Order: sequence, then C-alpha cells, then structure tokens
Amino acid sequence: MQQELDGAVPLVVVGFSPAEALAPLARYLGLTGLVLSDPDRQLYHRLGLRRAPIWQVYSPGTIARYAMLKLRGATLNKPVEDTRQMGGDALAMDGRIKRLWRPATPDDRASPVVIAAAALAQARPGG
Repeated sequence: MQQELDGAVPLVVVGFSPAEALAPLARYLGLTGLVLSDPDRQLYHRLGLRRAPIWQVYSPGTIARYAMLKLRGATLNKPVEDTRQMGGDALAMDGRIKRLWRPATPDDRASPVVIAAAALAQARPGG
C-alpha cells in the first residue's frame, strides 16, 4: 500500500501508542510518511472513532484462534494497549477532513477506498 501512496499524497499515520513504540512499527511496515502519537486519543475522539464492544473483538472465532495457537505452543503476550479502540481512515485536504471512514467492526478498513479517493482528489483541477 505504501508504494501506491508514494508520490500521490502525503501519508500521515496516527496511533495511540507512545512514540517510542510507534517508531519501530513504522520502520517494520515501511511507512515513509509522518507517524504521530496520540496517547490521549484526542484525534480519535474528535473524529468519533469508537471502541468496539468486547464481543466484537473477542468473538468465538478469535478465541478459537488463540486457543489453537496456544495448543501449538505459541507464546501469547498480554495486550499492552486498548484492543477495543477502533481505528479509521480519513482523507484530509487543505487542513480539513473531506472523507472519513469509521469501521463497523475491528477488521473493517477502507484503505483501498482511501487510495482511490486520494488519487481522484489529486487528479481534480485545484485538488
């Protein structure tokens, strides 16, 4: 995905982990844009990004997957963050949010749509 964004629009990633935890993640994911830390989740709140209900995050399928991993000898680490915090995708232009995608479930993301919308916005005259 990063390759598709390079040269088209600047990518800004915001996470609620401390900056010292986000930096290695950004390197691992190959992110070349700006990576910001929002530990108080001020932006999350302003964008209306909600927390998922516990049954959505820890569904029977998720519990079964964790159980299978444990049976296979995997070490399961305790989460260090809020596993229920939902993310989102936004397209901002001229300092304003033009499109905002709030996921319905934890695995519902709009990344391909963001790329297409950003490319379309970039191609428009004055965009």
